[in-house]
Amino acid sequence: MTTTPTPASEPLTRQVSHHVSQSVFDGSRLRVVLLVEVYDGAQQQFLETYEQLRSHVESVPGHLGEQLCQSIENPSQWLITSEWESAPPFLNWVSSEEHVRMVKPLHSCVRDTRSLRFHVVRETNHPAPGAESAARGGLQTSPRIGDGVIRHALTFTVKPGSEDAVAEILADYASPEPRVDDTTRLCRTSLFLHGNRVVRAIEVRGDLLAALRHVAEQPEVRAVEEAINPYLEQDRDLGDPESARVFYTRAALPAVHHVTAGEEDPAARRHALSYPARPGCGMRLAQLLAEADEAAADDPRTPVLCSTIFQRDDVVVRLVDVRGDLDDGDPGVALGLADPARVAELTTLLDGSAAVDGSAPAEGELARALGGARMDLVTDRRAPGA
Repeated sequence: MTTTPTPASEPLTRQVSHHVSQSVFDGSRLRVVLLVEVYDGAQQQFLETYEQLRSHVESVPGHLGEQLCQSIENPSQWLITSEWESAPPFLNWVSSEEHVRMVKPLHSCVRDTRSLRFHVVRETNHPAPGAESAARGGLQTSPRIGDGVIRHALTFTVKPGSEDAVAEILADYASPEPRVDDTTRLCRTSLFLHGNRVVRAIEVRGDLLAALRHVAEQPEVRAVEEAINPYLEQDRDLGDPESARVFYTRAALPAVHHVTAGEEDPAARRHALSYPARPGCGMRLAQLLAEADEAAADDPRTPVLCSTIFQRDDVVVRLVDVRGDLDDGDPGVALGLADPARVAELTTLLDGSAAVDGSAPAEGELARALGGARMDLVTDRRAPGA
């Protein structure tokens, strides 16, 4: 098999900084692979349900096409592959309440699923340059070099007035066993509160799904989850597989960008900032923050050593490790608003309470915005040797 190189005249995705190890914003096409294990005897029900979903997803903006495949060795195993112009349209679709409702009928006939997402880097029989190929999106220009760590977050809201009680519960529990299996290990868990919103960011080496299941099975974690149940705004029953599935689907807060300055500092402090977006503006807001952090990573004067941006719908959270305290330096840099030319656009995407005057924000105004965005640290735990 040979790979056809992309002609020099064809529009490519923009060249990303070597500091960026993860991003959904480079414009390259996305391939989504969904591995499905169907209950014995439920193949026809699964197929009929899938046809209803397929007829709808074909009209979703950014969707290019898909295939449904059945294993030649095990009829209970199915594979769904879909292609998208880029990652943002897919992430907007898969995180929507409409998607949650539409896939619910599948749960009664599916034993297990596993979703994998890939940017397209090379392909055979690449179409000639033209309007059709340009509309399909580009290729990722080069492979990224990561650090072997998978970053993910969960978020949910608690009843107003219960924040102190929830913070006490979440801070007071024994850490779970970090070793999941021979290939997977928990590295770090950071918990933050902003108003009544809880964000739990985790770092894993190995298999993220295996790590999440491992944590959920730990007695100390199950006790904490049961203790906070009365305070949650969204009711759940983690003993009911369907209720748990829906809760964790809605709680997922994917990492959409990670950038590092390439320096290690054992004394670095971890902070989280919340950027509540206007309805429908979350993805664009996350992209602007990602571009700002990417530019800052090339500046040796910045105190930000690494940044991870998490986004789902209109919830945008930026996790940063910095030298010293977040308030020590320029509040614009800490907020990701160092470029005055970007401030105006970025602040139009924030909701009214979080926005600053983008025309010429004074340092005091930025300092107030930093204080409003800053999340309260509940706990930050590293596994030994991580």
